[in-house]
Amino acid sequence: MRAWQIDSLSTPARLIDAALPTPAAGQALVRIHACALNFADLLMAEGKYQSKPPLPFTPGLELAGEVVALGPDTTGPAPGTRVACYAGHGGLAEYGVFPADRLIPVPGAMPYDHASAFLIAYGTSHLALWHKARLQPGETLLVTGAAGGVGLTAVEVGKRMGARVIATARGAEKLAVARAAGADHLIDSDVPDLKDQLKALGGVDVVYDAVGGPGFDAALRATRPDGRLLCIGFAGGEVPKPAANILLVKNISVIGFWWGAYLDFAPHLVTQSLATLMGWYAEGGLRPHISHHLPMEALPEGLALLQGRKATGKVVIGIA
Repeated sequence: MRAWQIDSLSTPARLIDAALPTPAAGQALVRIHACALNFADLLMAEGKYQSKPPLPFTPGLELAGEVVALGPDTTGPAPGTRVACYAGHGGLAEYGVFPADRLIPVPGAMPYDHASAFLIAYGTSHLALWHKARLQPGETLLVTGAAGGVGLTAVEVGKRMGARVIATARGAEKLAVARAAGADHLIDSDVPDLKDQLKALGGVDVVYDAVGGPGFDAALRATRPDGRLLCIGFAGGEVPKPAANILLVKNISVIGFWWGAYLDFAPHLVTQSLATLMGWYAEGGLRPHISHHLPMEALPEGLALLQGRKATGKVVIGIA
């Protein structure tokens, strides 16, 4: 089978011929049809992500495909079941073995590209807004990087939860994508007076920040008393340093959030959240925005799109 492999953190991934893996107890063999790329794939390839698989490894955090076989004495989706999986790594191959209890059966009407692009982005946004920030109907939600893979889903999920959504992104094209996802107000992230523009809209109750950098400080200063700031990621490259005096005076909470960790310490919350999201998808309420579909051989092009901030929504690699 073909698989992308990272041999060292100083060299790019290479496409290799590998042996077909055999599932052990607790595992399932999956024929992979699609793998969605994430900014974390770039970080992991450089050893800068919080999860560091041993070398060599096959990248690809989330995937969708068909169960081929279960390991001995393993309970899980039967062979032939269409599934999605947050694997952590291993998705950029024609086959892979993954923990059977991480396989999520997907609706029959959900194509593989949608399924592969669904778990991390929608799971992150829903669990963060529902469980951590306790977003309420009628509150104002600010989403930074609103045309990116997770930002766009935060716009959709926030609207579904009844919030007024303000979206920031760079340039008219990306803002148009956020508008199509349901954003009520649009602000170019390059404006010099972001704080003033947010205050002119009445301020915000919840900030969903996947970018970091100067925009975080502007959002903090425009957050209303008792507001909540979700730290989702630092795609802008700069980790913000919140002004503690503002947090104190305005009773603002800064909340760190990493969806993947919940699979280990609170998997029941992930299951509950994904069940809600799959229901919304089946109702037609959610539709993953995929800006680029690429063949397996074009992985370097896909990673370059993420690195250069040229993708909106998700980039999906077709495997088989």
